[in-house]
Amino acid sequence: MSMALKEGYDELKQSVTGKSKGLSMKEKISYGFGDFGNGFMFDLGQLYLLKFFTDVAGIPATAAGGIFLASKLFAAVCDPIVGSSIDYRKNIGPRGKFRPYLLIGSIVLAILTVLTFISPNVSPTGKLVYAYVSYMLWGLGYSFANIPYGSLSASMTQNSAERTSLASFRQAGSLGALFFTSIIVMPLILLFSNAHLGYPVIMGAMSLIGIASFYICYRNCKERIVPQSPPKEKLSAKAIIKTFAANKPLLVLVLMTVFTISAYNLKSAMLIYFAQYNLGNVKLMSYMNFIIIGSSFLGVFLLPRLVKRFGKKKTAILGMVISVAADSLNFFMPSNIYLFTILASIAFIGISIPNGITWALVSDIIDYGEWKSGERKEGTTYSLFNFSRKLAQSLSGFLSGIGLGLIGYIPNVAQSAGTLLGIKGLLLLYPAFALTVAMLVIGLMYKLTDQKHAEIVSELQTRG
Repeated sequence: MSMALKEGYDELKQSVTGKSKGLSMKEKISYGFGDFGNGFMFDLGQLYLLKFFTDVAGIPATAAGGIFLASKLFAAVCDPIVGSSIDYRKNIGPRGKFRPYLLIGSIVLAILTVLTFISPNVSPTGKLVYAYVSYMLWGLGYSFANIPYGSLSASMTQNSAERTSLASFRQAGSLGALFFTSIIVMPLILLFSNAHLGYPVIMGAMSLIGIASFYICYRNCKERIVPQSPPKEKLSAKAIIKTFAANKPLLVLVLMTVFTISAYNLKSAMLIYFAQYNLGNVKLMSYMNFIIIGSSFLGVFLLPRLVKRFGKKKTAILGMVISVAADSLNFFMPSNIYLFTILASIAFIGISIPNGITWALVSDIIDYGEWKSGERKEGTTYSLFNFSRKLAQSLSGFLSGIGLGLIGYIPNVAQSAGTLLGIKGLLLLYPAFALTVAMLVIGLMYKLTDQKHAEIVSELQTRG
């Protein structure tokens, strides 16, 4: 492992000194800033919105779970429509096909993020309706910012190694946002005597960072592979379904992602409950996340070297094995903050690896779709992949709310022994189960190897 660390450092040093070929270090860092900005709005919902619904807005846990389920499913349905509308754009200007969306989309998303953390002084039914509407609108806004950003990498390069590098920087940006938001947000909110004021004010401040980060990505990234005309087939539900059904690697990635992302998000949502009730101090969440998420950068740092040695598929499986083993062991250990944090850190290192690789895989799958159909549909393909992420997010939010209800969770009181065990199970056992299923899916069903992708790119370049 020490040799791999040294190789990773040498590669990073080469990039900084300008000796690496392909995309510049500035462009890769700027691309990573896109997901850094994305996380300063997206992570707020995954980490704190359920807690806001149950403990501040006074919405019952099961009803809050329903909000996540319905809102994410609505956003999932919107994703292919948004992605296809981008692909079918005409008269693409000098700023490119995807980059203009990053500016406007990030501003709209920032406003909607703040609105989701407001609980109007109305009846319980009125609060529930407001929560549904605001979060569904947030999901639509997120699609218009995130789908162009995710599609952008496929238009920046077709080189497999460069895409893995971009995936690493994107995952680093994502983890960086998660690192900061999980550490600083709750202490800042606790500075306010009124949580109804603290939540929207702090979420607004975080969203401003998100807008600035998206601008860096917009300013410094370049689109190099952009079709000059939209697809010949008319935009329709049939065309979207056809794109999905004809791309077998995409089908597999979608299925795998449902389990990996639901594991990741449920883990993130439940940690605040574990800190407050199992460990007895909600402020411990910031300290634990400092170590847990900070440690996961090791997985991102090693990602290019691991992929170079084992390939994308085997590297993803390796990360899942590490995470499943650590979470399973952690469940059966006593709830000691030191032991828990060590094992949780190992699990997060593991899960950061497949989550990072998916960004490279989806770019490869876009090339596969062009090779198979003769039409390049980055937005549609990425949005269909993002559809699986929304399904996973709805599943994790729903399971979190329903799970809390089933284990007898009551906000802001001492929990029973059974409820404490239930919180620990939701935090650790479901992610272990979901990642085990994801391993089976990619291990048995994913056939687009790195070698096959290289052959596809070579053929596409010959066609061009």
